[in-house]
Amino acid sequence: MSRTIVVTGIGATSPLGADAPSTWQAMLKGTSGVRPIVAEWAEQLPTRFAGQVAQEPTEVIPRVQARRMDRASQLATVAGLEAWADAGYGLDEDNPVDPERLGVAIATGIGGLHSLLENWDTLQSRGVRRVSPFAIPMLMANAPAASVGLRLRARAGVHTAVSACASSSEAIAQAVDMIRLGRADVVVAGGTEGVVHPLPLAAFGQMHALSKRNDEPEKASRPWDVDRDGFVLGEGAAALVLETLESARARGARIYATVEGAGISNDAHDMVQPDPTGAGQASAMRRALAESGLSATDIRHVNAHATSTPQGDLAEAKSIREVLGDAADNAVVTGTKSMTGHLLGAAGAIEAVATVLALRDRTSPPTINIDTIEPDLTIDVATEPRDLGPGDLAALSNSFGFGGSNVTVAFSNANQTD
Repeated sequence: MSRTIVVTGIGATSPLGADAPSTWQAMLKGTSGVRPIVAEWAEQLPTRFAGQVAQEPTEVIPRVQARRMDRASQLATVAGLEAWADAGYGLDEDNPVDPERLGVAIATGIGGLHSLLENWDTLQSRGVRRVSPFAIPMLMANAPAASVGLRLRARAGVHTAVSACASSSEAIAQAVDMIRLGRADVVVAGGTEGVVHPLPLAAFGQMHALSKRNDEPEKASRPWDVDRDGFVLGEGAAALVLETLESARARGARIYATVEGAGISNDAHDMVQPDPTGAGQASAMRRALAESGLSATDIRHVNAHATSTPQGDLAEAKSIREVLGDAADNAVVTGTKSMTGHLLGAAGAIEAVATVLALRDRTSPPTINIDTIEPDLTIDVATEPRDLGPGDLAALSNSFGFGGSNVTVAFSNANQTD
């Protein structure tokens, strides 16, 4: 069954803003959301900064509900409900969607880390009787998706993709499949991560994966700059409401973009290092183009994975050039992690939101902090906001993760011009 799938709602809570509009405006201005961590525990770490959300989720979620959620679920709920409202849907008796036809696909890379470690500390220091009875439903990986599903009364399936930093792009692909296979008519898809915590900062630090630019954290995430020294850990969540074109038109919904398709591959090379040939990444992009029915010349914009690691950025640039060929000369590439930091399991979702808004506004957000770009780079990287030009536009959003996971999602604004 072939069903055209469109984006009718977006939501985000990020280091750049409390919602999707403020996040997008900050991106267009080239604002960094990375700042020092103000906590005593950070003082002993080699990296003492991160991308921390602009608004605490507990400021908008009722206290009783928030106390029974891990931070990852809190962030997912904020972004999911924003997207739902943005699509024009209501809650409870004002929700017109048949629950049996409503699905959720909210991913995470790590899950309820805060709840796991806090309850372990409690067990050790205060004994078994002080462990929270909500510990398991707070720390389990599918808790963020379940939290959103409970609030929306979604019964067509509530799923959680867990594929490291490709997780939320895989969730979007999963949502597309749910609708195309007729298992749901409307799906809220996205991802969340709440891991600004000493353990992941220490662990990634031990891997030499993080930037150590403690004296100027706002300049630490710098994809394709010759002086990049690693990625910046971030937290946040983003979500998109996907539904059939027929459904959106029938109810007069605003359509942001069309989800043309997705490509998924695996490097099968190493647990943490990408295949240096870029073959797996290129395969994901090719599969996305094939599933979408798009050609390389249709692609005018790429939101790259671009974490700011010495090897990863160049491998991705090579893959983009290989897949698009000469058409890469007409595709504006951006690395928005330069502003948000790396949101791990939420990265693909917030970059999908940025891609959709870039198509809507015909403007690529910039990659900031490039003082000296890598020599002989064969892709066109935007260092300022760039006009994507007239006509129908198509774009790719890339996400790659540990375990060799590669996911590319293809969007277009073609149906808005019908």
